[in-house]
Amino acid sequence: HAGNNKDGESGAGKTEASKYIMQYIAAITNPSQRAEVESVKNVLLKSNCVLEAFGNAKTNRNDNSSRFGKYMDINFNFNGDPTGGHINNYLLEKVGIIQLLRGGSDELLKSLHLSKDPTDYTYTSPGASSSSDDRSCHRAVMGALKVIGFSEEEVSSVYKILSTILHLGNLHFETDGESVQVVGGDSVRHISELTDTEPESVNKALLYRTVATGGGEVIEKGHSEQEASYGRDAFAKALYERLFAWIVGRINSVIEVKNYNPALHGKNTVIGVLDIYGFEIFDNNSFEQFCINYCNEKLQQLFIELILRQEQEEYHREGITWQHIDYFNNQIIVDLVEQPHKGIISILDEACLTAGKVTDTVCLDSMNHKLGQHPHYTSRKLNPTDKSMEFHRHFRIRHYAGDVTYSVEGFLDKNKDPLFQDFKRLMYNSSDPVLKEMWPDGQLSITEVTKRPLTAATLFKNSIIALVDKLACKEPYYVRCIKPNEVKSPMLFDDARCRHQVAYLGLLENVRVRRAGFAYRQPYERFLQRYKMTCEYTWPNHLMSSDREAVEAIVVQHGFEGDVAYGHTKLFVRTPRSLFTLEQERAALIPILVLFLQKVWRGALARMRCRQMRAIYKVMGCYKRYKVKAHFWEVERRFASVRNMTDYGKSVEWPTPPAALMQFHKITQHLHRRWRARQIVKNIPPSDMAEVRAKVAALGALSGERLDWGFNRAWERDYLANARDCPLTSSNFVRITKELKNKDQYSQVLFSGFVRMLNWFNNTKDRALLITDKHIYRLEPKKHFKVQKRIPIETVTSLSVSSGTDQMVVLHTVSQEDVLVYLQSGQLGPKQDRVGELVGTLCDHFTRRAGYMLDRSPITGHLYIYIYIYIYMCVCVCVCIHTYTLLKKIKGTLQ
Repeated sequence: HAGNNKDGESGAGKTEASKYIMQYIAAITNPSQRAEVESVKNVLLKSNCVLEAFGNAKTNRNDNSSRFGKYMDINFNFNGDPTGGHINNYLLEKVGIIQLLRGGSDELLKSLHLSKDPTDYTYTSPGASSSSDDRSCHRAVMGALKVIGFSEEEVSSVYKILSTILHLGNLHFETDGESVQVVGGDSVRHISELTDTEPESVNKALLYRTVATGGGEVIEKGHSEQEASYGRDAFAKALYERLFAWIVGRINSVIEVKNYNPALHGKNTVIGVLDIYGFEIFDNNSFEQFCINYCNEKLQQLFIELILRQEQEEYHREGITWQHIDYFNNQIIVDLVEQPHKGIISILDEACLTAGKVTDTVCLDSMNHKLGQHPHYTSRKLNPTDKSMEFHRHFRIRHYAGDVTYSVEGFLDKNKDPLFQDFKRLMYNSSDPVLKEMWPDGQLSITEVTKRPLTAATLFKNSIIALVDKLACKEPYYVRCIKPNEVKSPMLFDDARCRHQVAYLGLLENVRVRRAGFAYRQPYERFLQRYKMTCEYTWPNHLMSSDREAVEAIVVQHGFEGDVAYGHTKLFVRTPRSLFTLEQERAALIPILVLFLQKVWRGALARMRCRQMRAIYKVMGCYKRYKVKAHFWEVERRFASVRNMTDYGKSVEWPTPPAALMQFHKITQHLHRRWRARQIVKNIPPSDMAEVRAKVAALGALSGERLDWGFNRAWERDYLANARDCPLTSSNFVRITKELKNKDQYSQVLFSGFVRMLNWFNNTKDRALLITDKHIYRLEPKKHFKVQKRIPIETVTSLSVSSGTDQMVVLHTVSQEDVLVYLQSGQLGPKQDRVGELVGTLCDHFTRRAGYMLDRSPITGHLYIYIYIYIYMCVCVCVCIHTYTLLKKIKGTLQ
């Protein structure tokens, strides 16, 4: 935490220095242009404009004199960007209002019942002066209020309050018999309109005071002409003071850091900027100058405490030999003002609390009596020969900046700063929410007993003590402002005036202490941490018994032993040159160390990532093993009783496998289907196995290209020998087959049935077809099944069938003597489809006889299917669009 304190007399440039500091902070922070940081910066900068407009005034010594003290805390995050702040104000001096009159538009002034001429108003006419900057300053203030976040209603309320103060100043009172009346009824009406109150209530608050007796009785006491004027002025001052305090509070509500949590937001660093009124010496110095100069005495005491006395005390504490420097300690002046029971503030408070008629002169006599022996206090009564002071009016304090003569007139009234409760209740009952918010104490009941409020001097003393405590806990940086001349000229340098300021600001003592002492001091641990890389004995870590020995090694290696002193806990370096040498060497080594640290850090990151990847893969492996095992467990659970199921697990739903087991899952399903098929086949009688094999072969060959191929019926194969299918011819056919079997020595009949054949001339004839494991016979049924043609079955190369409902079959042979027939249904089923039976029987025969697998090509159409039977019974399917095309292809071999 750092504190920036600006000191100097009025007009020396403290306010401008504060603005430069704020502008510098705004210029170097937030390089990434974050919106929220930019917003905070804008509000902090614009707050200066607003507070100057309401808190500064033009004086004889300074055109922009601060009439209040301002201490601003600026909060920074770990990146060094401002995140907010807080403003404290001290001892506002109520000033005139000029910018509103000269900068406000005609419409605005008309609505506020104002004119542009400041001399029309009692409060502004004495100090009114022509200034071309008033209008531009007014526009700047209005823009600043908008940036800060003041709403239009709030700005309107501010205008109304300022206008109310001007109209209050134009109120005059005159005695009418035993009562007092207000002169200027229009002003009362304007005040009522601007404050959203009733005219009768305003008039009553100005002329009467409500007093509650001890018994709870309420009495209205009329004011005298002087009391009414006094109450009016007190009310106007209170309005302005509360308006200023509300504006400061409103700014704080915008810039204050909300919900700050060090664990979440990191380290919170604060820079405090103090801009307070400078030391003032006027021709007529009153209560305000007394408070201002007391504040400067306190700040000077803080400077002495932190810079001069603590400097030499630290040398003594660390056991360093040093040369004592005499300096003036102004603690005696501070005690003169604030010491309990004896100080001037205590005497003022005692006089204010005393019952009866106590005047400023009585208070001055009390100070003369109690402070007559104090070396820094005097008055005309204590020093009758000093004719620069008047009896019963003046007293003088010998401040560190010079002697100041104060006029005691008005001290007690300004210290009491009383405001009748009637005005507080009047403002609290206003319909304007801003005014109501400013006067919360107006809600108290008339009969409610309240504590006597603290006096203005005591409140100011407490706030200054709190400010000094706040500054004392920060590391101070002082900006000493020197006023070059008294005529506000940029080209004139008054040597004697500047010498006087340098002297009373204590700059000479500060320089002497610095020269006699050491320019730099640092605890051994921090010094070692910063410069250990410059010494081979301390980098990266020393092996010595203490940090002091390690620091001595650094100093010896660089050869400036005579320029340092070793304290108990700190190293003291006398001249900056030695420190610059260390800093230059450190700056040269930093890039090398950065590269080294980057290399080490990259290696550490790579190893860390490697460990992370190993851990990830290990976790992945464990999880995958778990998923595999879980899948196996689930499969085992679902198929545990599959042998006892009627469908052998066909209805069991397989669990979804993990990706790694997808291929294995397919294999497992295939194995299960094969196992299930074997279980089913085991239950088939041996007599039905041939039919089953044939149907399986047909299913594989046709692959769903024929909608009905006889799958659901029993296959008889030898239909011509079946008496039920061919009752008239079956006996003859059986006889013929016996003869053919004896003659050709075949083992079994694969297929037989009536067919219709198509010849070259597109004529059809009824014939019989007999297929055995040796030959294919074409028989003439009308001639007792006489063999018309005998084709060895080995010569058959392919089989073509239709995909439609017809039963056309083409047998292709090696000799291209193809056989085209239409299978006919018998008595067993008039519409039986026997194409599938023929195809399945032949495919099964060739597969079993040769032991070859059945292969099949993709089907791309739906009209005609060609089954090519090669050595290994390869079934290929192709498409012809028309029957005529098919006939042309087999025309050469058609029988």
